[in-house]
Amino acid sequence: MMKVNPIAYFASFVSLAFMACSAESKNTSATNSPRSVPVAQVSVLDTVIYNEYVADIQASKNVEVRSRLSGFLEKIYVDEGSQVKAGQVLFKINDEEYKADLSKAEAVLNNAIADAKTVELEKQRTQTLVKNNIVSKTDLDLAAAKLKAAQSKVAEARSALQYAKSRLSYTLVRAPFSGRIDRIPLKAGSLLAEGSLLTSVSDLSSVNVYFSISEKEYLDIARGAGYSKDNFRKEVKLSLVNGETYPFAGTAAFAESEFASQTGTISLKAKFPNPDGLLKHGASGKISVPVETGEILAVHQKSVFEIQDRTYVYVVSADNKVKMTPFNAGQRVGHYYTINSGLNKEDKVVFEGTQSLRDGVQIAPKAMNLTEAGRLAKK
Repeated sequence: MMKVNPIAYFASFVSLAFMACSAESKNTSATNSPRSVPVAQVSVLDTVIYNEYVADIQASKNVEVRSRLSGFLEKIYVDEGSQVKAGQVLFKINDEEYKADLSKAEAVLNNAIADAKTVELEKQRTQTLVKNNIVSKTDLDLAAAKLKAAQSKVAEARSALQYAKSRLSYTLVRAPFSGRIDRIPLKAGSLLAEGSLLTSVSDLSSVNVYFSISEKEYLDIARGAGYSKDNFRKEVKLSLVNGETYPFAGTAAFAESEFASQTGTISLKAKFPNPDGLLKHGASGKISVPVETGEILAVHQKSVFEIQDRTYVYVVSADNKVKMTPFNAGQRVGHYYTINSGLNKEDKVVFEGTQSLRDGVQIAPKAMNLTEAGRLAKK
């Protein structure tokens, strides 16, 4: 049996214990050392912010086509959704009754003209008799009155004839302007009442987009547009319901001259070209109106986190400790949140990695320059 030297054993034990303590000390030191965290200054932006408003899109012209007569719809010359030209015949109403009315009016006019001619000859005869002192001047005055009455009947008959012609022309329903046909609710053979809706025509070469703004927003927009009471124009953008931006810009102007007392808003109208017919009457979207704000404070979206609908950042103090700080966030501009209140331009905030931090932790701040911040922002 081998004997163990007590002194050697004790020395080995002390050596192992010392090594373990040294390793533990190194681990503790590594754990307690501040972590390097990227830090950025609150940004100062000089940009234009776009305010968005719900918009109603309407064709520059949109007219209901209605029957001006009663009768049977005899023919339909166009298809739903087709393009038509101004004056093109769209529908025909049965015209037999109106042709008969026209013939009757022509006959009445011819009779009135014949009666007037007879009375005129009677007047001429009476004038001859007066000159020969055969009849008195009173008979001539009576003949002149009869002629005037007969001429009035001729004028009345001419008016009735023109009315009959107009009624007959209304049996052909024409397009009031060039545009696109909407749905046709009735079919050939339908009985029409006067005023029955046949279809509608829209001129979609351009559209009007209506939206309302508050008085405060109006003042902000007017200030940035160089407002003149005689000439207010503002270039705006249109966003469609699928999130796409309409490729053409529009020009906004006032649609009303005063604020609505119930809502405190005023309506604006933006006119957009529509060469491809993409925009339709009755569609909706959002109007983006640029508002020049001057210099505003902002923080990058990577610096921001939300808790219960409130926005926070970690502000770095002078002793490099982080403090969870709420702020009132404004509109998003690109990758940035604008700051309405709660932060100052002297503040430094943690740029990214906020998930692994907690309030009061000390860090080793790594200052971010604008170039590096922009590179990280794209990741």
